[in-house]
This record gives sequence, C-alpha cells and structure tokens, in this order.
Amino acid sequence: MTSTELLKKLISFATLTPNEAGSFEFIKSYLNDFALIETEKEGVKNLFLYKKFGSGSHICFAGHIDVVPAGGEWASEPFEATEKDGIIYGRGAADMKGGVSAFLYALKHTASFNGTLSTLITSDEEGDAIYGTVLMLEKLKELAMLPDFCLVAEPTCEASFGDTIKVGRRGSINGRIKIIGRGGHAAYPEKSDSPIVALAKVLPYLANAVLDIGDDYFAPSKLVITDIKGGYGKHNVIPSEVEILFNIRNGITTDTKTAKSFIEDAMEKAEIQTFELSVTQSSNSFVIENTDEAQKYFEMLKKCVKDISGIEPRPSTAGGTSDARFVSKYGVGVLEFGVRNETIHAPNECVSTDEIEKLTKIFQEFISRVAKN
Repeated sequence: MTSTELLKKLISFATLTPNEAGSFEFIKSYLNDFALIETEKEGVKNLFLYKKFGSGSHICFAGHIDVVPAGGEWASEPFEATEKDGIIYGRGAADMKGGVSAFLYALKHTASFNGTLSTLITSDEEGDAIYGTVLMLEKLKELAMLPDFCLVAEPTCEASFGDTIKVGRRGSINGRIKIIGRGGHAAYPEKSDSPIVALAKVLPYLANAVLDIGDDYFAPSKLVITDIKGGYGKHNVIPSEVEILFNIRNGITTDTKTAKSFIEDAMEKAEIQTFELSVTQSSNSFVIENTDEAQKYFEMLKKCVKDISGIEPRPSTAGGTSDARFVSKYGVGVLEFGVRNETIHAPNECVSTDEIEKLTKIFQEFISRVAKN
C-alpha cells in the first residue's frame, strides 16, 4: 500500500469530530509491530504508537484524524476518495489525512533507527481539543515517555509545496466590550445617552488597531472586530447598550494585560466612562526554542524539504492554532510541515498525489538524517 493508497483509505472513514469512525483500528493494524497506548474521555479517543529501536532520541509525528463536516456542494462523495488528473478529492485530504498517511508510511517502512519513533493521533483537534492531544501528553508525562522532538504534519504550505515550515503559532485573544448608555425614544434623542454614538467615537481607535510591531517570527498583533450587537430591530428605539466582539492573533509581545490596557486607553480617548470589558486568552503563542537542539531539527527539516521539493522553506507563525501549541507547553521542541492549505475546510478539498509522495519522502529523509546525527 503506497502513501496515496493509504490516504484514500483514511478518507473513507467519516471521522467527524470526535468520532474516529473505526480508523484507529485500521491504523493499529497498519503499524502492528508498534507498541500501543490509548486514552478515551468524553467520546474523544487518542492513539499513541511507538517503536523503540535504540537508546537515542525519541521523535514523534503528530496529527489528527478528525475532520470538519463536508458542507457545501461537492463534485464527488466527500468520504470516498476520488482521484482525477493526479488530484485526490475528499474531506480531510489536506487537513490532515494527507499528512497522517505520509508519516504512517514513513514510520512503517523505517527498518532501523537509533532511538524511538512514535505517532500521536487524536480525534479532537477540530473541536474543543480538551480531551485530545492534551490528555495523551499528560499520560506520556506520567509514563516519562514525552518525545524529545515532535513534527506535526498540518497543512502548512501556501503558494507552493515546500514554501513554509511553521516554527510556532500566534496566540488567540478573545474579548467583549459592552458600552452602556441610556435607551429611549428615537424622537427624543436628547433624553437618551446613545451607546451607538459612543461606539462611533471609539471605533477609529479599535478597528484593526495594531498593538505591537511584531518581531522576527511574528507579524504585528492586530485587534480585529468580529461582531457588533445592539438594538431591538426597531427604527424608533435607541438601545441601552452595545456589544463589540473582537479577536487578536498575538505574538509573544502582546498578552491579555497589554490588550486590556490598550482598550481602556481607547475608551478614555473616546470619553466613554460606562463600559464593561472582558479579555481572555483562548490559546497561547509559542515559537521554537532558540537552542542548538531545536535549531538542529529545524535545519535538518529545512534541508529535507529543499532537497525534495526544490524550494527553500521560510519559517512562519501565520495561520490559526494547532495542537502544536499543547506539545510546546510540555517543553518539547515542535515544528509543523505538510501539504498546501489552499482547500482546507472547503468543499472539494483536495491534495495532489505529487505532494503526498514528496511529503512521504521528506519524512523518510528526516528520520534518516536524525538517525545519522
């Protein structure tokens, strides 16, 4: 079974979060000479398969088997892999059963290594991720089996396969501002204190506001307003309050404290005194450690990608969140590399067989280089 055939098999499992839909039994049978650790809680299953070749480094390939609902109009069945002109269509083809199939093939066909090779696969990355990778990492810590390095096969590439390695991820800050006024009749605005007027004053300070200048790894953190709620759907009623929802994808120089301070300053400039503010960090930013060991893995992966794809990848922290953030919290060096992310979560999600074959070779070469070093 080639890695593309393996991908087609994985697509056939309707693994809607958090249902692994029998795919884990197939994966266990595929890596039947690997030892097994499993966890399950609240319907979320996690799989950890490992093989100890020697006493050297423990390298883990991580990913998720779950996918988002098919949604939209498809030209083919989303859970039946369809290949046309070298392109494989199906939900999860790129995000991220393509990456999983590539590293499963690489692991199965590794005959020798000087340490331990493993894979951590969860059924709840696209969901709340409460009992997914985090739960398995807790188990591995208890067993003193945390890896030395982890490679997550998320779809990282953008314009061309090979152009991007994720060396970290931005954090995500969510917030809510409630501007409180005094409602009334639209015919007598002088008797009201319209929060919408206050909203108009503060929006120029908040909308797409830049909170820091960024750094070598992170773009500037920007405050993005995602929703404004207020009023009663009536033309003749001035509302008593208005809510603003916002999100900040932050680097390591902006946190909830600095975000809160920035917003409070904006409210003061707009002369708004009566408001409520809540700011929460839903995921933390991280970047690969600046150590010789971490940089060694980055340079090895970069060399593998360039040799096989013909493109020298650039380091990036752009995009949304991934389970790499949980791995990083345990002090494990982590990088992400996978296929192009152009069609992820979209109808007719797809990946080229060329990308899958090259990704498989990159993972195989990476394992070989680690063994030699």
